[in-house]
Amino acid sequence: MSREPTAGLILAAGKGTRMKSEIPKALHPVAGMPMVELVSRAVRGAGIPRPTVVVGHGGDAVIEGLGDGYDFVWQREQRGTGHAVMMAAEALRHHHGPLLVTPGDTPLLSSETLARLIEAYHAESAQVSMATFVTVEPGGYGRIVRDEEGQVAQIVEDRDATPQQKALLEVNPAVYCFDCQLLLEVIQGLDSNNAQGEVYLTDAIAAIHSRGGKIVAETFDDPDEFMGVNDRWQLAEASRILRLRILRKHAMNGVTIVDPSSSYITMDVEIEPDALIEPMTVIEGNTRIGAGARIGPNAWVKDSVIGQDCRVFMSHVDQATMAEGSRCGPFSNLRPGTRLGAGVKIGNFVEVKNSEIGQATAISHLTYIGDATVGSGANIGAGTITCNYDGFAKHRTKIGNGAFIGSNSTLVAPVEIGDNGFVAAGSVITKGVPEGALGVGRARQEVREGWVNSWKAKKSSPE
Repeated sequence: MSREPTAGLILAAGKGTRMKSEIPKALHPVAGMPMVELVSRAVRGAGIPRPTVVVGHGGDAVIEGLGDGYDFVWQREQRGTGHAVMMAAEALRHHHGPLLVTPGDTPLLSSETLARLIEAYHAESAQVSMATFVTVEPGGYGRIVRDEEGQVAQIVEDRDATPQQKALLEVNPAVYCFDCQLLLEVIQGLDSNNAQGEVYLTDAIAAIHSRGGKIVAETFDDPDEFMGVNDRWQLAEASRILRLRILRKHAMNGVTIVDPSSSYITMDVEIEPDALIEPMTVIEGNTRIGAGARIGPNAWVKDSVIGQDCRVFMSHVDQATMAEGSRCGPFSNLRPGTRLGAGVKIGNFVEVKNSEIGQATAISHLTYIGDATVGSGANIGAGTITCNYDGFAKHRTKIGNGAFIGSNSTLVAPVEIGDNGFVAAGSVITKGVPEGALGVGRARQEVREGWVNSWKAKKSSPE
């Protein structure tokens, strides 16, 4: 028997007053990714390709942040979770299957948990399947109230609970799978007669129970997965938990994490086995790191490709590519558009921007290479710079295979140094140097015998 597809509804309209921020609550990052994006990934992973997101405070920013692949509905007045579902009724009115409902501020949810709720809904022929967990500190959570037969009868919010109900330890993390049409029907009959003057989605449970609907509670062992984020400290705690999950995943896949307490790796980073991550290292975005690479200590890598057996030591690498066996650091800065060939050496206090560096080339120290193409086996001496900007436009420098650029040279683009070209130290090069030629662009040296003593005598004599 075929199943109706499951729809998804993410409630992300809240302002998050306790965050004390102009940024919409849903967009605050956990381990480098907005909370609502983490939730939506879990929803998609559970088999729901296009969830509906309820937006409100800062809704335009949330819509822009999430981008395509979603349907959005507005809750322009934040009058509770039940009211948020009411705002989505029109978007959901043609859906006759189950509806997964999640908060947008529970960033640690997994797709496995959501899939388990959907499976329980179908397996038990339920009208609702919902998550619960047991905690010795239930404060702030809605309490699960069961009937004489042990079935879930209602959820009582913390502010509305009696002392007897407050003593209950089974709580509601607000993650459900509803019969969509039944939910849309009962939600219209809910009121706001409660401590917060809001329409609670939780009241739908009692309404469905009163109709004889079947409510299945799936109890989970890990409360952390349902952690809601309401302030900056909870944001930090959620980031810590997710960061350790990510590090553990990489470690179990064969990556050495020297110090988990000081290593930060975001969700989409890919690392091959036998790579080593040193302390005080941050790796972000769509970064790929090859086997045997060594990153850190004190390194920052973002949206970059680091090849096998590369070394990144005390350096920044941003939107750059390092081929096998290349290295940078300490204190190197590889900026966007940098591409290092195999075996390239980028040394201390070297900055490379939007440049292609051929294999086995060495740029060892105190150098700026911008908007350049450098061939293989070249050597760029200390203090060299490419003058790529004339105040109006950027220009490229080309340095050939096997070229030697002497220390403290200035290459004024556009300019080309041919294969095996040689630039004398201290030169300002404004014209091309042909293959195998020497380029000298400095003033002729003079030596004046006896000048020092004469100068000192002149300075020390009275006026």
